[in-house]
Amino acid sequence: MASSFLSSKPFLGSSRTDDAFSGLRYLPSHLLRSPVHISIRTSTPKKLQIQAAGSTGGNYFRVTTFGESHGGGVGCVIDGCPPRLPLSESDMQFDLDRRRPGQSRITTPRKETDTCRILSGVSEGVTTGTPITVLVPNTDQRGHDYNEMSLAYRPSHADATYDMKYGVRAVQGGGRSSARETIGRVAAGAVAKKILKSLTGTEVLAYVSQVHKVVLPEDLVDHDTLTLDQIESNIVRCPDPEYAEKMINAIDAVRVRGESIGGVVTCIVRSCPRGLGSPVFDKLEAELAKAVMSLPATKGFEIGSGFAGTFLTGSEHNDEFFTNEHGRIRTRTNRSGGIQGGISNGEIINMRIAFKPTATIGKKQHTVSRDKKEIELIARGRHDPCVVPRAVPMVEAVVALVLVDQLMAQYAQCNLFPVNPDLQDPLFSPRLELEPNNVHV
Repeated sequence: MASSFLSSKPFLGSSRTDDAFSGLRYLPSHLLRSPVHISIRTSTPKKLQIQAAGSTGGNYFRVTTFGESHGGGVGCVIDGCPPRLPLSESDMQFDLDRRRPGQSRITTPRKETDTCRILSGVSEGVTTGTPITVLVPNTDQRGHDYNEMSLAYRPSHADATYDMKYGVRAVQGGGRSSARETIGRVAAGAVAKKILKSLTGTEVLAYVSQVHKVVLPEDLVDHDTLTLDQIESNIVRCPDPEYAEKMINAIDAVRVRGESIGGVVTCIVRSCPRGLGSPVFDKLEAELAKAVMSLPATKGFEIGSGFAGTFLTGSEHNDEFFTNEHGRIRTRTNRSGGIQGGISNGEIINMRIAFKPTATIGKKQHTVSRDKKEIELIARGRHDPCVVPRAVPMVEAVVALVLVDQLMAQYAQCNLFPVNPDLQDPLFSPRLELEPNNVHV
């Protein structure tokens, strides 16, 4: 930084109280007769930096997604992944296949293989600790289906608000507002799930619990024994066969009419370490809510008893503690949903996420054009009649991303020094090693 030096005549003291240097009259007389050098440092003004891009999430395990629905491809950059984790494309491809379009008659007919490629951050089958870049090319774009949408706004879609924010938008496929953006999150979530399973034995499972007016009774699913095979046993991803058939029929009924319906995805976390989450702004349920509500078409979030808990009294709602046969503190009920005071308590975390009906439908609707004229629109393109079957791996992914980020935060703050064995559990399971033969996904 540049400095300038000003040499003045001797200050003789001033009787003016508003004189900026009036305090100098109290200095010894020999100092007042000497020249006074004043150093004024000038600096270049700092540029105002605004970070409002919105495409990056996480603090320690950071994920940035990129790409648009009808561009060259989509993907993610994972920064902060621990080194020496065995990782290949196949680890991500399983969940990407669960998310991909065209997998059944009740999903969008767009045909994409969603085959992923790892471009960086992995060497000789293990992560290097440097950013991991994952790319999934787009191969079945039909930009001409969106000619009408370049002039008119689809009701309840992001077309209008993207124009309001940016003054320009990618018309084809909805650009970044398309659910195709979630490919990057699902790929990164697969890495997060592998870390959680390897280090702490944590499992993240989601399933469809409601489609329109078909509601799966909670007592039909045992969260202690629920398996991925049960969830994946049908195209709607409901673990109960009877209700799965009812849900499929409900989707089929609106699909042939060019309509859409919404639903609810329930997500559980088993074997979550105790102590994840921080007061006050970083409570675990707050982080989870933000993550799942950032997914396309989400409209509601509940954890534990949720809104139903408002009908109970305190004595009815409280989860009483007890000590089990292994000397561990547990709760007899789980209306808290595995989180108390914003911190995980070791019980099963259970949450429910509401998804609205797909905004783009094949029925005539009233709207306005970009030049503010009222018109009628029949939207074209290929879209899901109900998003919840494909939303299941998306929910699992963002929940896993939150948990691995919180796991790293917990280790950084509370596990650098030996834990208090009377009150705290070891953060990592001692039975698993990060070797290829011992990693179970």
